[in-house]
Amino acid sequence: MNLEAYLKEQLAERQTAGLMRTRDTFHSPQKASRLIHNQPCINFSSNDYLGLANDSRVAKEMMQAIKSHGVGSGASHLTSGHHVSHQALEEALAEFTGRESALLFSSGYMANMGVICALMKKGDAIFHDRLNHVSLLEAGLLSGAQSRRFPHLDYETLARRLSQCEVEKRLVVTDGVFSMDGDQADLSRLSSLCQTHQAWLMVDDAHGLGVLGQQGAGSAESFHLSQDELPILMGTLGKAFGTAGAFVAGSKQLIETLIQLSKTYTYTTAMPPSIAQATLVSLGIIQSEPWRRDHLASLMERFRTGCQSRGITVMPSVTPIQPLIVGNLEQTVNICETLRRSGCWVSAIRPPTVPKGTSRIRVTLTAEHQCADVDTLLVELEKAMELYHVAAG
Repeated sequence: MNLEAYLKEQLAERQTAGLMRTRDTFHSPQKASRLIHNQPCINFSSNDYLGLANDSRVAKEMMQAIKSHGVGSGASHLTSGHHVSHQALEEALAEFTGRESALLFSSGYMANMGVICALMKKGDAIFHDRLNHVSLLEAGLLSGAQSRRFPHLDYETLARRLSQCEVEKRLVVTDGVFSMDGDQADLSRLSSLCQTHQAWLMVDDAHGLGVLGQQGAGSAESFHLSQDELPILMGTLGKAFGTAGAFVAGSKQLIETLIQLSKTYTYTTAMPPSIAQATLVSLGIIQSEPWRRDHLASLMERFRTGCQSRGITVMPSVTPIQPLIVGNLEQTVNICETLRRSGCWVSAIRPPTVPKGTSRIRVTLTAEHQCADVDTLLVELEKAMELYHVAAG
């Protein structure tokens, strides 16, 4: 088949289904107020939860590190790319998460791929929450292990399937905070199940790290889980940390095994030392400025209370991810476009990212937002939903 003909057909199908995605070009830094197509807007589509992506201290450290260490790392960690800044960040992240060791990856996607494919193989069994991030699901398929998905947060079903499983190596994988729903996995219960059934537990805490826990150490801290209780912890640095990359934390033996066997670690150029250096500053801010999490929590409460008073139902969430399910794809897109024209930039989340019939408005809040920003969003959201005769629920 002709390649161009095939591509044209695929794109036409997506266009007809209303699933075409577009890239919008911003003209300002990542922060609460931005310029999109040179028009000002309040940004409610960012994962920069603590407002560190444009923090002057983080930026200053990165610029200084570039002057000292150059722009790129030049090689993979196992050849000549492992810099003293990488080592310092790994040690700091291990201490921050209460683990023995940590290992840096270029992205959360690569971290999840690297861990699962290094540990699991054909004949093993992986148990996934149905709403796990696609990187976890695809890593399971790539590993060759049997991937078994249980209904979202349905731990009774998981317990039954674990008890019936005769495979020796079993891995239970879950998001700590689910990126499109904003709800949390019950990690205490999952940890108990894994110990009872001799399974390993892995948590992708991309959206919990920095936000949850008294010190911001994420889901593991909020559930008070030790390394033994949660042996494989993945966190990303491009969200609450405001920089880029990811890491895996766990025992010294886990990390050494990943160094030896993880292909996405071995065959990838290391992140620039400047990013590692800047992330050390972000980590210090996360630990020393709890007001950011406190302010974020107050904004979440303000938004949820405001929605409730207007008869707008928000999905259960105690995280900065505050989704409103509309259901109808076209209505969801229309509402988001109307909000954008009013100066509130929000994301319309559609299949296949979420199941059919659950298209939603995904509002994300950050520590850079002010109360007035939330109030503006509430007013414009109510207008837009009335305009399209939608009652989110």
